[in-house]
Amino acid sequence: MKSLKKINWIISLLLIASINFVSCTKEGPAGLPGLDGKDGEDGINGLDGTATCAACHDNSQVNIALTRQWELSQHAMGKNYLRNQDNCAGCHTSQGFREIILTGADNTAAAIKNPNPPNCYTCHNIHTDYSVSDWSLATTAPITLRISGDVVDLGKGNLCGTCHQPQNPGPMPVVGGSDVTATNMYWGPHYGAQAVIVSGKGGYEVGSGYTNSAHVSMIENTCITCHLVDNSGENAGGHMMNLSYGNPENPSILTTACTSCHTNQETLNTLIANVKTEIKGLLAELNSKLKEKGIMDDGNHIIPGTYSADQAGAFVNHSLVHYDQSFGIHNYPYTKKLLENSITALN
Repeated sequence: MKSLKKINWIISLLLIASINFVSCTKEGPAGLPGLDGKDGEDGINGLDGTATCAACHDNSQVNIALTRQWELSQHAMGKNYLRNQDNCAGCHTSQGFREIILTGADNTAAAIKNPNPPNCYTCHNIHTDYSVSDWSLATTAPITLRISGDVVDLGKGNLCGTCHQPQNPGPMPVVGGSDVTATNMYWGPHYGAQAVIVSGKGGYEVGSGYTNSAHVSMIENTCITCHLVDNSGENAGGHMMNLSYGNPENPSILTTACTSCHTNQETLNTLIANVKTEIKGLLAELNSKLKEKGIMDDGNHIIPGTYSADQAGAFVNHSLVHYDQSFGIHNYPYTKKLLENSITALN
């Protein structure tokens, strides 16, 4: 009997506990509504990642065509970019050129590691603001001729003239000045002489009668105007930049830029042929004189020694005309007078 009472007592306790548990977990009445949340601000619209690229990288394939032309040019194929030491790299390497137009120095601070040949990034401001202005030229500032100190302005051609000019032979002979000593066979103006001939400044101007072609005053952007005309296939023009092609002894010439002034093609062809024949003849005459006088060897290098200003100057003028390679087309009157007066000075 006592056991039965004990069991009933336990059951009663369990019932009371379960009732209390249920009453504790039962949801009470709803509280007051909360405040409305504040809407967030709209985010900034993202930019189209390819929109700026398409300003240049469109489907016209122009970039591919210009790249192909450049690949056929001497800038790409000449191997001169391997001359990467500090006194050469400013013009022979892409990185060096960008350095010297920034610093204004003739030479780079050091040799250029991993040199590149002149390319798109050399002459154009590629990927600066990712617009068509990226094709703007790296420099158009007037240039100071290293050989003479003359400041010349070739328009957009200043880009080209920055490098297509000779070094000072060290020293440059002065008309009526002291004798000059050539200490080795490489004495003289260094190769690319176009800026001197095109501007009509910087030669050894012995004698008188120096004048310039109308090209000097009439062609505002000089090199760019004539050499970057529409290409003729893979022969000349465009970013190949050459105008002569074919047989080196009797080359064809792309005259697209010339015909805006020289409107009769037959007359123009005759004029070009006559000018080149005359200048080549005078250059050959000066070449012979320099060799007869023991000033120049068979490889057209100077023979080390001490020479009068006129003798050294005649050698300089021979080099300028030879390395200009236009044979009077760039600046016929100035070229002719440099040669004629040099020949006279050696008599």
